[in-house]
Amino acid sequence: MIKHALAAGLVLGALGGAALAAKETIGQKGRRFSADHVTIRKGEALTFLNDDNVPHNVISTSRGSEFDLGSQRPGTATDVRFTSAGEAEVICAIHPRMKMLVTIVE
Repeated sequence: MIKHALAAGLVLGALGGAALAAKETIGQKGRRFSADHVTIRKGEALTFLNDDNVPHNVISTSRGSEFDLGSQRPGTATDVRFTSAGEAEVICAIHPRMKMLVTIVE
């Protein structure tokens, strides 16, 4: 019985680690992000996919979460890892109405 409980704990622990490592994809289509708000854990990455037919330039100037993807051509995807807890306001520098909020938790 103890062996089964230990094995179940190891499997659940492994699954929990996999869940933490999962990446979420944020699409960019119709000059909009696919989500207005997303919550992730510190150290996780978001994939920004330009599935639109125009270039986008995804940026954040939020302290601790600064990044600039530059001109992202249609069909390209770029990962951004968030290493500081807090909030990151994300916009497209080309289309400033494209906005989203990323909440990064411990």
